[in-house]
Amino acid sequence: MKFQGVLFFPVTPFAADGSLDEERLARHIEAGVTAGAGGVFVACGTGEFHALTPDEIERATRVAVATTGGRVPVLAAAGGPTPVAADQAARVERAGADGILLLPPYLVTAPQRGLVRYVREVTASTSLPVVFYQRGTARLTAATAAEIAALPGVVGLKDGLGDIERMHRIVRAVRMVPGGEDFQFFNGLPTAEMTAPAYQGIGVDLYSSAVFAFAPEIALAFHRALTEGDETLVNTLLDEFYAPLVELRDEVPGYAVALVKAGVTIRGLDVGGVRAPLLDATPEHVARLAKLIDHGLEVIGA
Repeated sequence: MKFQGVLFFPVTPFAADGSLDEERLARHIEAGVTAGAGGVFVACGTGEFHALTPDEIERATRVAVATTGGRVPVLAAAGGPTPVAADQAARVERAGADGILLLPPYLVTAPQRGLVRYVREVTASTSLPVVFYQRGTARLTAATAAEIAALPGVVGLKDGLGDIERMHRIVRAVRMVPGGEDFQFFNGLPTAEMTAPAYQGIGVDLYSSAVFAFAPEIALAFHRALTEGDETLVNTLLDEFYAPLVELRDEVPGYAVALVKAGVTIRGLDVGGVRAPLLDATPEHVARLAKLIDHGLEVIGA
């Protein structure tokens, strides 16, 4: 399972009664795949994994698998307490996913050996390839990352910490493991485009794009510019679109999800609001987001 291009993390649409809206999820995913997504990561961070039931994660995965029809890989999330994560992994596999994004264990801060044990026990419950998500309570040393990378079934590491020096050491350590040259690394920071040039410098070219969920034209234009070395367009988009978006995102905790859902609705597909404990974007912030999107599209000539 190899990824290339922009990775799509769809939101999870909710109907007026708060239930999972499978039809709108299918439309959202189809739009992203048609636009050129390199992979679909359903029911993950942007998809409000933290607020979904195990049944909803399984249903969302089935929708993603049916909608993509094998055109791109589909991964879904598992995480939290070890037995819960193992159950989620089994559900995701049953739903037909191509792989799993394994989120950190719940709340506790574990020793490095405990993190290895967590990944080993969850991966033992599934035959699917696993990408481990380093963030929150899961902070790996280079040695631990290399040990996890060597576990059967572990094919990638997504970084949500943003510690470039730590990540550089991890990349170098994993590349020395037998088969490590095929291991995949992902920049998983919110609004990852802001740090994509820095990650590219340490050999991490893949990243998740929240912007792709509501403005694939902008996300793809940025990715092309970064790949082709068009520094003028990269810097213009960073200065005039992504940096203001990050400033808006940082005004309210949880806006890394709420603003994305607002953006999808602005672009024509009403995906409903966010579930507690997150809050929906205010009308003022939605208006600012709409202006940012318009300007971003203007910058790329769309």
